[in-house]
Amino acid sequence: MRTPINFTTHAFVTHTPLPNVPWQLTGNHWLALPCIHPADGSIYAIGVLHRGARAAVEFAGSAGFVDGEGPALLKPVIEIDGIVQDLSAGTMVWERAAAWLPTFTCTLRDVIIRGTVFAPYGRDADVAGAVYVFGVENRGTSAHRVAVRMEGSLGYRQIRVRTGRPAEDASRVSRSADGLILLEGSAQPGLAALALCTDGDAAISVEGTSFSMSRVVEVEPAGNGQAAFYLAAGPERDGAEATAAVLQRRGWRALLAGTRDALQQLEQSTGAEAIDRLINRNLLFAYFYGIGRALDDAHYYLVRTRAPWHGAGVTVRDWEGLMWTLPAIQLADTGLARELLLRMCELHAYAPGRGVHYLDGTLFEPGFAIEGVAAYPIAVDRYIRDTGDDAMVDEPAIGDALYLSADDLKDRRDSRVSLYSTDVTTSGEATAHPFTLHGNAAVAQALEVLRRTLDEQSAREVEDPAAVRAAIKRHFVADRDPKGRLAASIDLAGHRSEEDVASASALWLPLFEALDRQDSLYRRTVKAIPPDSSSLVRQIGRLLGPDGENVLEWLRRAPLHGGLAAEIVDQNGLAVANGGDAALSGLLAATAWHAVHVLGMKG
Repeated sequence: MRTPINFTTHAFVTHTPLPNVPWQLTGNHWLALPCIHPADGSIYAIGVLHRGARAAVEFAGSAGFVDGEGPALLKPVIEIDGIVQDLSAGTMVWERAAAWLPTFTCTLRDVIIRGTVFAPYGRDADVAGAVYVFGVENRGTSAHRVAVRMEGSLGYRQIRVRTGRPAEDASRVSRSADGLILLEGSAQPGLAALALCTDGDAAISVEGTSFSMSRVVEVEPAGNGQAAFYLAAGPERDGAEATAAVLQRRGWRALLAGTRDALQQLEQSTGAEAIDRLINRNLLFAYFYGIGRALDDAHYYLVRTRAPWHGAGVTVRDWEGLMWTLPAIQLADTGLARELLLRMCELHAYAPGRGVHYLDGTLFEPGFAIEGVAAYPIAVDRYIRDTGDDAMVDEPAIGDALYLSADDLKDRRDSRVSLYSTDVTTSGEATAHPFTLHGNAAVAQALEVLRRTLDEQSAREVEDPAAVRAAIKRHFVADRDPKGRLAASIDLAGHRSEEDVASASALWLPLFEALDRQDSLYRRTVKAIPPDSSSLVRQIGRLLGPDGENVLEWLRRAPLHGGLAAEIVDQNGLAVANGGDAALSGLLAATAWHAVHVLGMKG
């Protein structure tokens, strides 16, 4: 069992340690492939979302899959002229096509093996499956008989919300009448099943929960050939078989070409190659791992991350979904952003800001955060400003969310002062005092939106945001101090806390139009924040501050977690814990894009 790492701040917080293997990963909205071994190309786990289970359902070779322990779920084996080659001998070189598709090149004697793992994506490639393609190039002077084999073992299945729970039924591997290998549980009805097939004739063997599927490629001198393996998912075996037939019919060439074209449409450009890599790597990770389509209802759901080594798992807070993930999606795909905003309002806005939710909107952990309420009108307004889609407010789910937010904000207003209280911060920590700087800055912007979007009578009852912003300057700054700075939280009885909260930092005030980033009060406040780089969310917030240019350079060089956001990093930006944070990757991508395109920073 992996030992959690404990970091104690105001509350006891458990952060999941990083995996021992620097995994390659990819996926689409249906399937997550987070554990592709860089040494031999083996796939150790595959995950799907299941709305009925409110969880991720994961197939693996063993319970220790996160750390590469035990057998792989799918292991490629190359045999040249009857001799099995060692793919892990150190000759495998990886690249990433279209910023998302892991591709390796391996030299075995005079044969070059190229492998690409991808989960189809795009208008004509939206399939609950994945493809492993092998290209074989003969650079020798004699013909070769190359057997490309996919071996594996279904040794473990689990259901995971935040921590994995082993499936109680036995795993079953069988061969279908149509020559597919089926991976499923023995209990009925099951939650998910997988089907493995190839693009041609194959030799198949099944023994217990282990299996093998082999394709033979004959390559002449200076010739080449290909072999592809298709992996399909379904709620049960018949659905998985049907999806596998679709993959076979469309063929890996068309699926790969469509996926590459669709991914290129998502990429952003800043004019600086290093910043583009940072933005696009994290944007695509947020796009596919912060969002998933449930296998049992095909609807989209927002989650913190589908990577199995993050402590928050597939739960989500309103703030993370609307203010971290969604802005990145809007950069790349406004159509999907619209659908996700509607989904958040339909599933979560019945009780905005009430705490952490399961992916389907069921309350997971109560804890009222005022920012969660403010997030709905702010997110709606940003979507409309970015897309020009004014008709969005006519959607019933959007209207309901806005009116519920207005009612909840009204309930949290102090009876005497134009300030609003909260119980916890955006990360779920108890606040030092009930009135927080970050929370009230977000509320002021939300009120501004509500006054423009609610009906005339309701809008008149919404407090003037200028009154809230004036109250912030009056109550969060120490009396008679011309060079004072803003407190992080207060209680309106003379008590204040100066300690900046990483997830709800004063650094974000310009984004809510509470203060200009050049304002002297803002600059004094953020310069007083200790230079602690362990929290990546605070480092991202520093992009808006006076030291933004240097922070952008730091982020450009930071290794992070294989280039992806991690909740906890060291002073050099190397991930320490809770890596693979998809929602935070969304915040990183969107804020870096904002820093370059809006604030004019140079990468």
